Amino acid sequence: MTHLLVAGKLHPSGEALLRELPARGVSVDYVEEVSEASYAPLIGRADALVIRTQPLSAATIARAGQLKVVSRHGVGYDAVDLPALDARGIALTIVGDVNSVSVAEHAMMQLLAAAKRVLRADRAVRDPGQWGWRNRLEQQEISGKRLLILGYGRTGRNLARMAAGFDMQVRAYDPYLQQTGWPQGPVPPVALAEGLAWADCISVHIPRGARPAIGAAEIALMKPGVILANTARGGVVDETALAEALRSGQVGAAGIDVFDDEPPAPDAPLAGCDNALLSPHIAGLTEECSERMALASIRNALDYLDGTIAPGLIVNREAPNV
Repeated sequence: MTHLLVAGKLHPSGEALLRELPARGVSVDYVEEVSEASYAPLIGRADALVIRTQPLSAATIARAGQLKVVSRHGVGYDAVDLPALDARGIALTIVGDVNSVSVAEHAMMQLLAAAKRVLRADRAVRDPGQWGWRNRLEQQEISGKRLLILGYGRTGRNLARMAAGFDMQVRAYDPYLQQTGWPQGPVPPVALAEGLAWADCISVHIPRGARPAIGAAEIALMKPGVILANTARGGVVDETALAEALRSGQVGAAGIDVFDDEPPAPDAPLAGCDNALLSPHIAGLTEECSERMALASIRNALDYLDGTIAPGLIVNREAPNV
């Protein structure tokens, strides 16, 4: 019998699918806690692993004697030791395009909330004596403003479509697409330095690299008072540099959903910035998206074992399709 290990709590629709699997010849271990220590003792008998955001280290992979596939409940895999999987010939799969609309909506919300200074506006109502804040006219419109999208994949393109509804001028930076072929449509490509200097608003949708893509040097190129949104990954934006820019006014306001350390410490650089709207890595965690991710991650694991998975969902293409 095939054995599936699920690490991390799933949407109820995913749990319902798990209950159906024994009748289809698949046994299941389901660990709701999101930590490596909670599922590692069970990995030795798993043929397939569905994993959420917790780490999957080389040490745990070494204990997985019969593991053939790891299916990520999402699209990122920063916490997975991919070289260790490659060394064992274990496939890594992602869920594909299930969360791009949710993330794009969150980014659009961040841009609007930052422009309207919603945190300060809320405080002006709740705190006695703050009502007069309204007359400082800090709040702005985004209609007609310039939006730079860093990373023009599915999420970036959905955000561009939404921004068009506000009559925003949109450009995008994506070095991969500029090499492989820019998609047809109204959004032109732009060099990074040029785009940073051009934009009134910037939304980040690029993967994490060896160093922050947006640090002090990049922030210095931006217009004073620029609005910045990040729904990509922690470490893509230098949090210390951003906090300094928020305090100085170089960045007028920001929306940040991802952090270097999650959860961030109470004294993290951005915690004291009342012009930064912070959210707990929830851009892709809508009710609808959570259901899609749960079902897709389970099906990917089983489809890989059956040899029916779409090749584009396999991250390490050299892994054998069993």
